[in-house]
Amino acid sequence: MQAKKDFIHATYSEPHRIRTKEILKEFPGMRKLIGKNPLTIFAIVALVAFQLVLCWLLSDQSWWLVVGAAYILGAFADHALFVMIHECAHRLIFKTHSANRFAGIFANIPLIFPSSVSFETYHIKHHSFQGVHELDGDLPNYWEAKLINNFFIGKVIWLLFYPFFQLFRFSRMKEIQPFNKWVGLNWLVQIAVIMAISLLFGTKGISFLILSFFFSVGLHPLGARWIQEHYLTKGVQETYSYYGVLNTVAFNVGYHNEHHDFPSVPWNKLPQIRKDAPEFYDTLSYHTSWTKLFFRFLFDKEISLFSRIVRTNRGKVSLVDESRPDIDMLGGK
Repeated sequence: MQAKKDFIHATYSEPHRIRTKEILKEFPGMRKLIGKNPLTIFAIVALVAFQLVLCWLLSDQSWWLVVGAAYILGAFADHALFVMIHECAHRLIFKTHSANRFAGIFANIPLIFPSSVSFETYHIKHHSFQGVHELDGDLPNYWEAKLINNFFIGKVIWLLFYPFFQLFRFSRMKEIQPFNKWVGLNWLVQIAVIMAISLLFGTKGISFLILSFFFSVGLHPLGARWIQEHYLTKGVQETYSYYGVLNTVAFNVGYHNEHHDFPSVPWNKLPQIRKDAPEFYDTLSYHTSWTKLFFRFLFDKEISLFSRIVRTNRGKVSLVDESRPDIDMLGGK
């Protein structure tokens, strides 16, 4: 199959604002789900403790055990911590902005690389300007998509080094301030943490955390989450949910359409959105297996890094519904 050369360019606005308005019009009680979940902080504390205890236990074990534990246990814990940071970014734990940021910085501790505060900045832009290339950090760079495209080995490399590819995207988003005092605090805490872990648990302890980090976002079935959310795997529907068993250890992060429609609803109430308004979600395509999607992404040449929708429309609400395949959504007839 011939490699793709460009993203799909849309003339309509992102689909979530109009769907939110339609759902609230038909189900005004949905507003009751909006709020905070302060109990989430206990999950953060437990996950951080879990990773640090594993660091200690693995500090004098064989390398095979370190790598295996990172893939089987650490990756899931780190992935869950990314979800917790995501909750903090949307201010879904505490009432004040500062308290949520402190919680996010604490959740960042086992993840080695300081990313909590920066993630908040770029992720909120992703919600506000989904598909706008100069503001949506979830979209690959053009050179990145051209380099990896739909090639198997390229996809393997992309998943393996996914965090580094993300770093290269920041330079194109010139309207976003990359550094402030909170980012500085995030970096200082992580530097202190890395030094302490290195002294206490040695090379194997720090290696366990580094491996857990890369497995949690990359060459692992959990890495399929990044494909699941916005890569075009069926038609031109640009956001997909995942309704599989791993939501139980991923704090319902798979409910991605629901989250984009109602970003002020905490993780524990996301399934209720679909339950209360099934006619809006059951009609959309969704995934049931990250593992299946992981292998499909690697081997299916129909899916490339260009399998994304981009737009120049920054916010005008369109009445086009992505769940209507009978409508040409790309500005054709």
